[in-house]
Amino acid sequence: MSGSRNNICLIGYMGSGKSTVGKVLAERFGMTFEDTDEIIVKSQGRSIPEIFREEGEPYFRELEHGLVQSLAKDEQLKDTVLSTGGGIIINEDNRKLLKRIGCVVYLRACAQSLYERVKGDEGRPLLNTEDVYGRIEEMLKQRSPMYEEAADHIIDTDGLSVDETVMAVAAAAAAGPEVLGS
Repeated sequence: MSGSRNNICLIGYMGSGKSTVGKVLAERFGMTFEDTDEIIVKSQGRSIPEIFREEGEPYFRELEHGLVQSLAKDEQLKDTVLSTGGGIIINEDNRKLLKRIGCVVYLRACAQSLYERVKGDEGRPLLNTEDVYGRIEEMLKQRSPMYEEAADHIIDTDGLSVDETVMAVAAAAAAGPEVLGS
């Protein structure tokens, strides 16, 4: 983990379980839970779909980057599980900054699993398309190398329950950021 800060940053595609796993992990181990998307929504006073519709994705990515920069500098951020937005890793600086915040764990899932988890969710503006499965496959192909670069650990979540994923993340974080793998 990042020095004595003991933070865990969860990354992965939308629907990979970052928020669900993060909340359970934080509760189980007496940590604080934070979600970058929720922080942005609260600071902007509007939903992510509204931000995308009114300002566009580049504006949202700027907000996200500013938040990651702030969190990386915040020495008071300790014992926190940070769930991140699925596209946070698009920015190369964010991939580096997340490692300064804490141990970065990539919750990886296949396109079919992700599709089953997010289909019908209208709160995901990047999936506002006729071919949701095709869009997920396309985005995974683009983003997977970035998730892998950013990660200290990779947990394959296909077939794992929330509890099994929580325990895998806890074990990975306890091992520290210097070991890559699941």
